[in-house]
Amino acid sequence: MPRWRDVRHGKIEQKEAKKEIPSFVPAPLVNRVKSFITDTFLLFMPLIYISFYLVMGSREEFAQDLLLGWAAIFVPHFLIIMGFWFFKSQTPGYKAHNIKLVANNLQPPSVSQLIVRYFAFILSAFMFAGLILAVIRKDKRTLHDIISGTMLIQIET
Repeated sequence: MPRWRDVRHGKIEQKEAKKEIPSFVPAPLVNRVKSFITDTFLLFMPLIYISFYLVMGSREEFAQDLLLGWAAIFVPHFLIIMGFWFFKSQTPGYKAHNIKLVANNLQPPSVSQLIVRYFAFILSAFMFAGLILAVIRKDKRTLHDIISGTMLIQIET
């Protein structure tokens, strides 16, 4: 360790250990809503159509066996979303609106965080207050972001 006197007189330069904290901008709420709508129409709606007419045969048969029908929708949806999140940290809607899913430390989220986020979103959507948190909080995180330890950030193109 250098002596203070030597550093003060310029004989030795003191190396400061600066911790660089990466900066980020939370994804704007408008972009998040737009990306949700985009993902709904690109991913969820085709799965509903496939489940209704190809898997179940008709909407009436879907209504008769709701558990199987919803499983035919949500299981593939879960796998598709997990794939997008795991490999790209973006769904098509996130990509279209320059949003990226990251863990709190700005690294790619773990598989367990992704699974928790998926199911916590369902809880957060039913508890409308879970989504309202994004309006109140400065970092724009929702209930499912807080529970899973993730956040959506705006990326530059």
